[in-house]
Amino acid sequence: MAVLNKIRQRSVFLIVIIALALFSFVLADVIRNGGMSSQKSQNTIATVNGEDVSREEFARQVDAMQRNMGSNATTTQVVNRIWDQKLREVIFAEQLEDLGIRAEEAQIKQLLKVQMANNPNFINENGVFDENKLREYVANLKATSPQAYQQWVAYESSLGQGVRENIYMAMLNAGVGATETEGEHAYRMQNDNVDLKFVQVPFSSISDDEVEVSKDDIKEYIKAHATSFKAEKARDIQYVAFEESASAEDKEEAKAGLAELLNDREEFNAVTKSNDVIAGFSSTSDIADFVNENSDLPYREGFVFKNQLPKEFADQIFNLSEGSTFGPYEDQGYWKITKMIETKQIPDSVKASHILVAYKGGQYASGAVRTKDEAKALADSIAGVVRKDNSKFATLASEYSADTSNKENAGDLGFFSPGMMIPSFENFVFENNKGDVGVVETDLGYHVVSIQEQTDREKAVKLATIAREIASSEKSRNNLFNEVTKFEIAAGKGSFSDEAKAKSYKVRTVKDIKELEENIPGIGSQRRVVQWAFEEDAEVGDVKRFEIPSGYIVAQLTAKKKEGLMSVEDASATVIPVLTKEKKAELIKEKIKGTTLQDVASSQGQSVQSADAVNLGSPVLAGAGSEPAIVGAVFGMEVGSVSKPLTGEKGVYVVEVVAKNEAPAMDTYRGFAEREMMKRRGAATSRAYEALKSKAEIEDNRAKFY
Repeated sequence: MAVLNKIRQRSVFLIVIIALALFSFVLADVIRNGGMSSQKSQNTIATVNGEDVSREEFARQVDAMQRNMGSNATTTQVVNRIWDQKLREVIFAEQLEDLGIRAEEAQIKQLLKVQMANNPNFINENGVFDENKLREYVANLKATSPQAYQQWVAYESSLGQGVRENIYMAMLNAGVGATETEGEHAYRMQNDNVDLKFVQVPFSSISDDEVEVSKDDIKEYIKAHATSFKAEKARDIQYVAFEESASAEDKEEAKAGLAELLNDREEFNAVTKSNDVIAGFSSTSDIADFVNENSDLPYREGFVFKNQLPKEFADQIFNLSEGSTFGPYEDQGYWKITKMIETKQIPDSVKASHILVAYKGGQYASGAVRTKDEAKALADSIAGVVRKDNSKFATLASEYSADTSNKENAGDLGFFSPGMMIPSFENFVFENNKGDVGVVETDLGYHVVSIQEQTDREKAVKLATIAREIASSEKSRNNLFNEVTKFEIAAGKGSFSDEAKAKSYKVRTVKDIKELEENIPGIGSQRRVVQWAFEEDAEVGDVKRFEIPSGYIVAQLTAKKKEGLMSVEDASATVIPVLTKEKKAELIKEKIKGTTLQDVASSQGQSVQSADAVNLGSPVLAGAGSEPAIVGAVFGMEVGSVSKPLTGEKGVYVVEVVAKNEAPAMDTYRGFAEREMMKRRGAATSRAYEALKSKAEIEDNRAKFY
């Protein structure tokens, strides 16, 4: 009791102590996780004009699109596509809110009606869209599948967003037009023209050695054109690739293993306590099973022509006698042995039609309710009718065929060659004659087949091939791993380039990798390499090994580039050609002498050229190419006048105006004005978005999560 009294007397003191302990615990957690904003940074993929984009919502959209696209897009491609959609949505949403643009329920309903007009789930017995069916569907979703209902709500929301954007764009386009004066200007651009003579002194007349572009020149040019030389954060790397491949020992082992399958072998039978003789490839009578059990490539039924065989070995294989073999031979990453099964004269292509009769449970059921036996009976019946009257084939195909791709075209499959169809189907059409009708069973169902046409017959062969893949062994893979690891360690301690050179490894360099890229030239999609290069603690000179599908790479980070203006080195490739032209132009202008074109041509070793009917809409000079600056200057000159030296795209020009041909005036230029207006409106949407995007404050954190 005395202890309890003491605790009561000091309760305030204890409360303070507990509070301080809790505070220190929270503070330690904050420090450990990077500050008070840590929670936000973990849940925010981006912030656009102060609005956070939820990481969880973004991830759901990425997952959904990736499921839909499957292997047609990488994760990075999907992320970038969702990002573009989300960024547009957020940027426009702010504008729509500021302008008070709303999507009315009636507008969304109308859009839903248009979107769902052809959906059979919402069409009544009269073939008309039924809004009640749609309501019933949505109510059922809400009651039975909350997740699917939320997807529907999101879909309706996107329709509303689309309606609002359309209203915004309509308002925007209403303010975009073209006056009749602008229409006349467009008309003149296309139809007014000039005839002229010119002398071109090409830049190539001055040797590159005669001009010098300094680093200071490049630096000044970058400053003067800063908007054209903005640079994102970027990284440079160099890497060595190590390909996992079979050694000479691996190849010989695979070859020997395949060769052993040729001959009969004895195998101990534990049941009979005696040796059984197992037939080899040369003597087996069950070819298909032997190949499927012993080969890395499955048995392929059917005949082939000589031009379908491996070119290097076609003669040897095609001329085999029945039962004989050829090989082992190396082809497309495999050791192979090929056996001649049969030779035959068959057409090299066939035209046929078919009616596919499907059955319940088959691969091509397509809503079929008949049993397999019923399907067989129906196919036999159809074949009997067609044999008596082939003209009924088209009608029967339209009524009974499950192959919707050609049922309305009399089941026509067109011409095809061996190897293009299912083996049993192919065997029938190539081994029978024109006009024959039969029933063929495949995994898809029963086919009523009519052979329409056949080309001339020629020799074809039926072959069986056993194959053994030429792959690296575990020993080779271990050796490669050891080699890669040794290089990684040595390159990390010393000079990457020197170590690679000492081992005769090829070093590849990759410059200006952006933070959200994934492709590395030479090795394809390698997002992990890019992420490593942009890690906060990654330093120039760091070396790291990465596993890739074909083996390994060892990469080194060689440069970290900050956001801002391009460096002189990075801009040189763009700037040097421009400044070289400018400096050459000045040298050429200093050398040009004379007051007439002929004088100029003679002094520069050039000729006087002519260009007639040149207009501003297509500023091309015959013999010189596109020269918009020169043509623009010519339209400002008087007839008979000779220009001063003018700098163009391909050289320095001196021009004389021979004639100006003004197109006849029109009563109205409204048609040209309307075309100009439509052209401007076509560009207005994208330009408006790009303008809003450039103004937006965007904090993009995608690289932290993907």
